[in-house]
Amino acid sequence: MQRLKTLFPVLAAGIALVTDWAIPDSSLHPAANRPYFLLVMAVALALTAVLFLAGFAAPAFQKKYSGKAPFYTGILLFLCVLNILTAKTATLPVLYFPSLDRVFRVLVEDAAFLGKCLLYSLRLQVTGWVSGAVAGVLTGVAIGFSKGARYWIYPLVRVLGPIPSTAWIPLAMISFPTVVSASAFLIALAVWFPTSVLTASGISSIPNAYFEAAATLGASNRYALWKVGIPAAMPHMFLGLFNGTTASFITLVTAEMMGAKYGIGWYVNWQKDMMAYANVYAGLIVMSVICYCIITLLFRARDHVLVWQKGVIKW
Repeated sequence: MQRLKTLFPVLAAGIALVTDWAIPDSSLHPAANRPYFLLVMAVALALTAVLFLAGFAAPAFQKKYSGKAPFYTGILLFLCVLNILTAKTATLPVLYFPSLDRVFRVLVEDAAFLGKCLLYSLRLQVTGWVSGAVAGVLTGVAIGFSKGARYWIYPLVRVLGPIPSTAWIPLAMISFPTVVSASAFLIALAVWFPTSVLTASGISSIPNAYFEAAATLGASNRYALWKVGIPAAMPHMFLGLFNGTTASFITLVTAEMMGAKYGIGWYVNWQKDMMAYANVYAGLIVMSVICYCIITLLFRARDHVLVWQKGVIKW
């Protein structure tokens, strides 16, 4: 059964390849310079065939790959159906649903410009995310361990935090000297609120027995803070970082509309105004891949830091 599952992606790539070659393109869709979809499916067919054959030599790899094979099959079949509905039959509106050949063409031929926009977005994202994460952790730790901070800061967090960070655009534009710094502030604000709230919540949920045991063993307050409190609150802390990361990407797209000259969010908005929806989808693909990579890195960091909780946390 596992071997059969690993064969499904090969069949799906083959079906997509054959249908694209056999069914003529609709005259309503502008033709791309090259058959990019056909080339992508040929690469997918070769890659899935290699993975299928690798399962014969490595049973452990086959077992692991068989769990992901149905998902890859679904993606390839979805692309096949989408290609038929757009390039082959023009069933979907041509203006808003360009052929996959044109979308892949943008990814290939405009790769340099997309890369430049991506670097600009990553500069904003990293700057704002790191600032917001550090501020959120410090705020959450202060609220969780200090009665004074909880009295004075926590009401402010509860009042200002739920306000969408994009609502602060007018104030950010007049408070910061450049668009870059204003955009980074908005991204930091989007990360700060969930991180601070969930960090404080994690600290509040720590059983007092942990601190009593540490005090019995002679631990100082500082030691209990760094070695007991913060490690125990880390699962909640990472959950806040995950939520903040998602919110930061939403804010990034809006922040880059405030006069930025480059950036993936700016690129998508610019191409939308130009009614170039193939470029819009290409920009969205780049953005989704980067978001996936960042979330994956966060999961890897969480698994490394919280290795002592392996098998306990489920998110």
